[in-house]
Amino acid sequence: MAGFFGMFNSTKPGPGVSKNEPKKKGFFRFWELFFRKFFKLIVANFLYVLVSFPVVTQGLAQAGMTYVTRNFSREKHVFLMSDFFDTIKKNWKQALANGIIELVVGGCLIFDIFYAWGWLNAEESTGILPLLFFVFTMFLVVIFCFARFYLYFQMITFKMSLKQLWKNSLLFAIIGLKENLIIAVTLVLLYALAGVLLNYFFWFSLPIVLLLYILIFPAFRSFLIQFVIFPLIKRTIIDPYYAQHPNEDLDKRHDLNLDVEQTTDEQMNMTDESSDVIFKDNGREEKTVDAIPKQYSQEELRRGKRIQRESRADVDDDGTI
Repeated sequence: MAGFFGMFNSTKPGPGVSKNEPKKKGFFRFWELFFRKFFKLIVANFLYVLVSFPVVTQGLAQAGMTYVTRNFSREKHVFLMSDFFDTIKKNWKQALANGIIELVVGGCLIFDIFYAWGWLNAEESTGILPLLFFVFTMFLVVIFCFARFYLYFQMITFKMSLKQLWKNSLLFAIIGLKENLIIAVTLVLLYALAGVLLNYFFWFSLPIVLLLYILIFPAFRSFLIQFVIFPLIKRTIIDPYYAQHPNEDLDKRHDLNLDVEQTTDEQMNMTDESSDVIFKDNGREEKTVDAIPKQYSQEELRRGKRIQRESRADVDDDGTI
């Protein structure tokens, strides 16, 4: 994608990072990676907004965005357009179904929140039951939001049924409390800031909020989620799997930019194999092409070729092509 005057060129190489430069950790590493991929994230955000525009297809858009931001957070290369849509193509059944499930469950929870809030604040409400119902509803909302952090990463990374995806995600919603709170607090602060601006400066802030959503916010949200949840998923799913299957799915390990430890025997084999020369440069042997004799002009050569073709046609013409 060439972009506008090269500004959003997703194929243009960046300045790169020094091989020996020490890696930052945590908060600083997040922002380093985010700004390194900033313009590519803007392009991914455009794709997300376009695909999710019919609303029911938001699951498809989320799958494509998750693949892009997962790779960016793992410092893996992405062919932005092709990888975004290839991921959708490979996971479209689960992604579409999951997006619809999220819409239905989310709609029911929003209805329950308004119902519980109205019951809690009604004049005739007495006792503790309305409060318990409201607290229980908010608990379900929180668990649902936390579970959504993990759904699409597992979908595009592991072979699981939709039932298993939700089961694992609900477990992560509970055991990943620290990771979930980091993501939730960050997003809630941003939502609160947007809410305050819209409340006090509606007509001024509305175009700004919409522009930020179209440009970067979904990509930022997805990048934040993938960056924060990966260590937890690595500890609980990926590391135990490779502990039991150390020599399987190594290509998937490379896709996630995980270190593959090599044994001494493997390293020795690589050293021995590297000593065998596969391509040998014997110098450039250029084959000269005979030039057209000067005594024959180009016109005479063309006339000779035409006569030759006509003579072959007279001999080989048997009515077939």
